[in-house]
Amino acid sequence: MTNNFAIVIMAAGKGTRLKSRRPKVLHEVGGKPLLAHVISAAAHIVPANDIYVIIGHEAEQIRAAVGDAQVQFILQAEQRGTGHAIMCARPQVERLENILVLSGDVPLIRPETIGKLRNFHLAKKASMTILTAEPPDPFGYGRVVRASASSERVRAIVEQKALSHSQQKLREINSGIYVFATKPLFTNIDGLTTNNAHQEFYLTDMAAILVRAKKTVVAIKADDPVEVLGVNTLAELAALDTTLRARKCNELMASGVSIYRPETCVIDAEVEIGPDTIIEPFVQILGRTSIGSDCRVRSYSIINNSQIADNVHIKPGCMIDQANVASSAILGPYSHLRPGSDIGEGAHIGNFVETKKAKLGRGSKANHLTYLGDAEIGPGVNVGAGTITCNYDGAHKHVTIIEEGAFIGSDSTLVAPVRIGKGAYIAAGSTITADVPADSLALGRGRQTVKEGWAKQRRETQAKTKNK
Repeated sequence: MTNNFAIVIMAAGKGTRLKSRRPKVLHEVGGKPLLAHVISAAAHIVPANDIYVIIGHEAEQIRAAVGDAQVQFILQAEQRGTGHAIMCARPQVERLENILVLSGDVPLIRPETIGKLRNFHLAKKASMTILTAEPPDPFGYGRVVRASASSERVRAIVEQKALSHSQQKLREINSGIYVFATKPLFTNIDGLTTNNAHQEFYLTDMAAILVRAKKTVVAIKADDPVEVLGVNTLAELAALDTTLRARKCNELMASGVSIYRPETCVIDAEVEIGPDTIIEPFVQILGRTSIGSDCRVRSYSIINNSQIADNVHIKPGCMIDQANVASSAILGPYSHLRPGSDIGEGAHIGNFVETKKAKLGRGSKANHLTYLGDAEIGPGVNVGAGTITCNYDGAHKHVTIIEEGAFIGSDSTLVAPVRIGKGAYIAAGSTITADVPADSLALGRGRQTVKEGWAKQRRETQAKTKNK
């Protein structure tokens, strides 16, 4: 079936009502561009190389944003309407038997709905099939005029301004999503005209043209009208984002994830979370983050493009970005895991600890006020409060290696490149600039001097001076 069927996505328009220089289809909901959502839904129906994205305004920016989806691009150099977009696609798609046309700004469309539309079209052997909907308020949308109330056949699509008095009672709207048999489409597409206010070729007009040509035009209604909603304003964009995130939370909760106050949480569309994990209020989980089972993510934490294993406890206020956290680790509160951090099984990263390109072995701990950058830390290491790995010399980054079972005293400064051997101790307050052998004690601080009675003598001298 897929050898004779393709999906075409309209993504060439400017979206001027958004008042933005960014192309409409690259505005984001649910953590990724509108167009990316539509491509993802389409890719459940046909292979990526059977998806054609028609681009025009800021075409190269769109290619860069969704190019990794491996879809094919068609350039509509001059944007003269949806009908003109399909004319531009003709050389690539007319060899196929059928094409399904989607809009690049309908991010809530589900693969199930696309599949249902395709199957209905093929079963009816139609020349054109229209996906319709019945929103609570149809005002402003073109209405679908069926041959009769119970008929699958369509006579025409009438725009809001052209509705007759009786047609204004119609509630079924045109979604702008269609399936065409390509032979009748391209045989009759030259019948499109620019006789309208915007002087553009409207694909909508193909319904009436095909009806006049005695071709079969049918319609099928979407189960949920929200699926076909597009974006024309930033307020509509925000509303779709809210809807999409609510849908995501519902899906996660249905799979066994506890989300307290889901309306306060920001969870992106591609996030994966295992059962029996608890997400507290005001948490953000972004990008392609995966979280295992039996975890707890406490309030005000932000996790981006990271992998969290099972039974991890993330205390309040943590920031985790492009990091890996193994099972049974404990983070926070207020830990900051920067890109490249790899936290081992059962490790602890505590209050105001920052890591960057740092690997902590199993059971290692850095619980307080510490910076670990470009560090390789073995299992069972204790890193005391205030420890810093000095990884940058002003031109290059260098690595600190701390081997298994080492103990790093509080307020230590480890000047990379340096290696602390297995089981070694670093005395508190030390500055370490050379390698420390295994099982050694290293001290790198000034010798303490005590002058008994000095403070008393100083106070007496100050008092005498003050009384003069």
